[in-house]
Amino acid sequence: MSTDFQKARVSLGARLRELRVSGPRGPLTGPQLAARLHWPHSKIYKLENGRQTATVTDLQAWAEATGQPEAAAELRAHLKGIESHIRSWRRQLAAGHKPVQDHITAEHAGTRTLRIWENCVIAGMVQTADYARAVFGRHADLMQSPRDTEAAVRARVQRQEGLYDPARRYEILMWEGALLARVCPPAVLAAQLDRLLGVIGLDTVQLGIVPFSALLKIPPGNGFWMYDERLVVVEDWHAEVWLEDADAIGTYQRVWRTLRESAVFGADAQRIIHEARRTLDGR
Repeated sequence: MSTDFQKARVSLGARLRELRVSGPRGPLTGPQLAARLHWPHSKIYKLENGRQTATVTDLQAWAEATGQPEAAAELRAHLKGIESHIRSWRRQLAAGHKPVQDHITAEHAGTRTLRIWENCVIAGMVQTADYARAVFGRHADLMQSPRDTEAAVRARVQRQEGLYDPARRYEILMWEGALLARVCPPAVLAAQLDRLLGVIGLDTVQLGIVPFSALLKIPPGNGFWMYDERLVVVEDWHAEVWLEDADAIGTYQRVWRTLRESAVFGADAQRIIHEARRTLDGR
């Protein structure tokens, strides 16, 4: 995935270089263009060699500075193609977490079966408001992004109304470590685990836990969400990866089925959640 992303960035860089040397008033050197744009020369080098991802503003300025403003639309389309797959947190969180939640809510609206794998946190679809608040706050600190925590929490909790829609189905798998991770105060985690016990009773939800003791056929890698059979969203520290091609989706379907083989459900899942809950009571 990262290789495809890099190839796309290099391709965009090559187009930028082409615009620089084919302007209507003659070619520009890198330093000349940098001077026009009031950029360091290193930025020209990085963009043309696929070492840095341009912003929409960068592309507009480049097209105008090379005397070819009509090329801006083409460049924006190229960038959109890159970002449709690799969506960096830096860009996504420029205005806070709420716009990200709104975007994902739009995907939920057209989804009938949502499959979720989480290895280190409780899945967002079943988070309590206090747990979500803690997660958003810590992520904002890490990413140094604007704090719109309350708006993001409201958006996430509102999306959970789908859990009560009989036309929808949620298949959620979590590693046991997600039940124990202290990403929030113990009292908040205790209430979150109580919430999970209630979710198991919903007829729209199938909640499975992969125990520490389970034989794993594959490692419990990054969290991902599968929207029907049309989209997979994979989370990493630097970005989300949005996958729509059939081969990639097929891979994650196999990953899902393989992880599911190691999961327990129903009473066995409840027992594991109860055990995690007891660790918070000190018993």
